Amino acid sequence: MALVAGSTTRLWTLVAREFWRKTRRRLRAGPIYRWRYSGRTPERVLIAPPDLRLADPQIALEIYYGRYPLSGHLVETGGKSPFQINVPNRGWQKSLHAFRWLRHMRAAGTELAAANARALVSDWVAMHGNQISGVAWEPGTSAKRVIAWLQHSSVVLQGAEFPFYRAFLKSLAMQIRYLRSMAREMPDGKDRLRARIALAFAALSLPAPASALRSASRNLAEELDRQILPDGGHISRNPMTVLELLADLLPLRQTYANQAEAPPPALINAIDRMLPALRFFRHQDGSLARFNGMGATIHDRIATILRHDDTVGAPLLHAPHSGYERLSMGGVTAIADTGTPPPVDVANAAHAGCLAFELSSGRQHFIVNAGIDTYGAAEFRPLARATAAHSTATVNDTSSARFSHSLRVSDLLGSPLIAGPQHVPCRRIDQKGVHGFVARHDGYAARFGFLHERELKLAAGGNVLTGRDRFLRPGGGAIRNNGRDFVTVRFHIHPDISLLQDEQDRLTLAASQGDTWVFTCTEVAPEVEESIYFAGLGGPRRSRQIVLGFKASETAEVHWQLTRTHIAGYPENN
Repeated sequence: MALVAGSTTRLWTLVAREFWRKTRRRLRAGPIYRWRYSGRTPERVLIAPPDLRLADPQIALEIYYGRYPLSGHLVETGGKSPFQINVPNRGWQKSLHAFRWLRHMRAAGTELAAANARALVSDWVAMHGNQISGVAWEPGTSAKRVIAWLQHSSVVLQGAEFPFYRAFLKSLAMQIRYLRSMAREMPDGKDRLRARIALAFAALSLPAPASALRSASRNLAEELDRQILPDGGHISRNPMTVLELLADLLPLRQTYANQAEAPPPALINAIDRMLPALRFFRHQDGSLARFNGMGATIHDRIATILRHDDTVGAPLLHAPHSGYERLSMGGVTAIADTGTPPPVDVANAAHAGCLAFELSSGRQHFIVNAGIDTYGAAEFRPLARATAAHSTATVNDTSSARFSHSLRVSDLLGSPLIAGPQHVPCRRIDQKGVHGFVARHDGYAARFGFLHERELKLAAGGNVLTGRDRFLRPGGGAIRNNGRDFVTVRFHIHPDISLLQDEQDRLTLAASQGDTWVFTCTEVAPEVEESIYFAGLGGPRRSRQIVLGFKASETAEVHWQLTRTHIAGYPENN
């Protein structure tokens, strides 16, 4: 109860802080403060930083015809400017005002695309340039827009007349001053780091005194040292955040080099840690493990980032600061969550998936977590974040962590994860020919009086994954039979895997033109139930799950095994 009370106190402290932060933001957007954002207009853009994000000329054509496919939603404007229409989807609005879609105009490489880019920027300046309010001027969105305008200034300014050229630079300078004023007070997390990245881009790309670049580099370094963990993960524990930040940090490093400026050592060190971390989270098919806010993977985006990875050899197996473990051999990879929840400040996308794991074999996923439907309906998010949506154990149909669903909190902070496991000790048990670990969490100790311990071992050249799930009281002794000890161990199956059960309660998991695995359990007969896989590129899909249900007071330990009986292209193993 003390842990819950402490988390609640921390939550309401954050609410008060965010309320005060938004109040100050409104004051800074008002006419009394706005004069601080005026000043000298830069004469030109010195350099357009590179953009590593994928670009599609076809999207530029769609936008020309008034169709805007942003944030997973297509909006047709009917001949109007997109900045004139009211679209209720907040994700679409943020993507529109972030201007990352300018990269598609650059990829088109035509005068028509450049003219359309210029017209849309002009519309934004006219409608939102002097009205500091709403989604358009949220600091996180402003940071993305500053970066995008700098990266694609060449296409926006192509063929521009002098009045537009000046108006563009004047608006850009105003946004940079606004972002500089807001950056220090932004909520913790990737948006604040991206604001520092944007300000470093600005100091390199526009005429500025040397002191401006020194200040931007120093502030960037401080934020990188604080947010990027020693093993390369992000404090939010979200694999997607590592990918997103690298897409900005790598071009920033290149921009320092192009301007013959020495990048801060913190930038170099962060990138050198983050690239191996990104490889750590990759499965055999190149997609990222679905933990703590990760949804569908766009493979080409990862490939573009990893072209900059000069490290060789296999990925690391142990990420203790991020709280993950990796087992890998013989074309088989298992990745497990063995960490405590991230700080409440950055836990808005965190999941209650402690000790969950995923298994890929060859180019196919077999055991997965439900993942997040990145662009789907918000009402499904709580389901995807619950422990039951992960391949781990639940007790009495309860998640191992709580989420705040208070309306007063959600208006300011969303639904952060609170009161999760406080202690998750983990140790590797690697041996010759064996990769393994054993970890334990106390997420159920306060409510139900016992701990969950999981041991995973990958052996036999990757052909056998053995697991042990154990439930024990913190001080020792037997678990009481009090009606509050029902355990469900789940193994969510990827929708592309066929699942068959024989008379011996063996379950066969087979991929079309892929490997075949057999699941067995010694103590409990497995059952098959319906499930939902949220992380598909096309949205949620129906799937199935293997379920082991039992009372911990009667069965305190279960042993299960996944055995690869067929490798694609090879005969059955005997």
